[in-house]
Amino acid sequence: MENLFKRQTTTVSISLILSIFTLFAYHYPLFKLVVNNIEGGFNGVIITAGLAVLMLAANFFFYNLMLFLFRSVGKWILSLSFILNAITLYFINTYDVLITDAMMGNVFNTRYSEASGYFSLAAVLYTLLLGIVPCIYLLTRKIDYLTAKRFFKNTGIALAVMAAMVAINIHNFTWIDRNATQLGSLLMPWSYTVNSVRYYNKVQKRNRQEIKLPDATITSQSKDVVVLIIGESARRQNFSLYGYHKQTNPLLENRDVTALLATSAATYTTAGVKAILDHKPTDKLYEILPNYLFRTGVDVIWRTSNWGEPPLHIEKIQKPADLKALYPDAEPKYDGILLAGLKQTIEQSSADKVLIVLHCSTSHGPTYFSKYPSDFERFTPVCTTVEMAKADRAELFNAYDNTILYTDYLIDQTIETVQSITERRSCVIFVSDHGESLGENNLYMHGVPMALAPKEQIEIPFIVWHSDKSMKIKELDEVGQYHIFHTILHFMGIESPIYDEKMNIFE
Repeated sequence: MENLFKRQTTTVSISLILSIFTLFAYHYPLFKLVVNNIEGGFNGVIITAGLAVLMLAANFFFYNLMLFLFRSVGKWILSLSFILNAITLYFINTYDVLITDAMMGNVFNTRYSEASGYFSLAAVLYTLLLGIVPCIYLLTRKIDYLTAKRFFKNTGIALAVMAAMVAINIHNFTWIDRNATQLGSLLMPWSYTVNSVRYYNKVQKRNRQEIKLPDATITSQSKDVVVLIIGESARRQNFSLYGYHKQTNPLLENRDVTALLATSAATYTTAGVKAILDHKPTDKLYEILPNYLFRTGVDVIWRTSNWGEPPLHIEKIQKPADLKALYPDAEPKYDGILLAGLKQTIEQSSADKVLIVLHCSTSHGPTYFSKYPSDFERFTPVCTTVEMAKADRAELFNAYDNTILYTDYLIDQTIETVQSITERRSCVIFVSDHGESLGENNLYMHGVPMALAPKEQIEIPFIVWHSDKSMKIKELDEVGQYHIFHTILHFMGIESPIYDEKMNIFE
């Protein structure tokens, strides 16, 4: 053991050892994917072996490069990569996630309170055995960095092997291209490195100056309030309003609400919320609904216990800490805080038109059991582990269903509040940013690319209540998140050149 850690080695030897370790320690999910998606026979062997050798050569090239050029700094960079590899592998194995640019966006936008919910003994073991141990090995080794001539020779050999593997598999390009997204999402350390860069490139494009929409005009004289509730990870099939066998919507079932079939535009929060607030499907940063209405003269209030919305250019943004300061008796742990003083806020507004957005986090996993007060733990026993794949399936569903039961209460209380303000026409709309997987096809939570996304992650609830009984909702087979923008414009009597009647749910 002393010789293993303290005997001097060369950059060639240690790069090769680390490359072999990386291949076997972090890539079981990748080769499982390959084996499950190739036909048998010699061609399958060529693909599998070619990928293995290509990965060995690519990582050898990278490790040799880092150690020769950066010496001690290179050691620390590679050590960090091993820790990140271990953490990434934990999430891949535990939650069956794919490490795409969208998933990295979720990582960078996740707050500590959410990230801490993933903590488990398994996460510690992954980090310790597959992260810390190789770091100790690398950092304690004395390395002979060899000459520049040897470095270039070794680099050339690695590149030649990589080129050879590409050439051998050139006839398999169609298969590789078809599975490129999944393969790339499981390669260490490239998956999170490349996709982090891709994510930040998208952020740079998205955060440029927003494109102003054509001016809108308020044409009706009525005093209106619309409350838009944006749900988090609420999947349609667990709402009893849509036929679920458990009574998860006992309050709304006694309300005159309309439950429309809807499909999300994405499987992760940032894209889902953007779609809810956009006037059409686009990657461009157009003026979103709250900003547009605020500029038009509407009193806009954004209350949130969540994150991931596009840039907001309004005056009233309230988070749980802000609401707790205003209403000391309110409980900030749950989304009920977003309803604190809601009636007073509406009644005190001097504007004819009021839009309130409540951005919730009620059904965000994996700690579903912590998202609702104890009074709403109707379905028991509940899952209390963050390792969802190891959870009892019934207990996992019970915990999730309790979050839907709490969501039912939040929507009902919102309706109760606006209904009591008789001097205003009112409308309450609930729509989720995306759905959620609860073990179907061994998938958990959300974030699967849309091309591969199961129905559980894209079929969402779209629930509407309104006080104006002269208004009727169209008979629609299905709606989407982009209907929100035009429906709210119509209800408030706001005319705009970009208004699309086909995207308005009201007759």
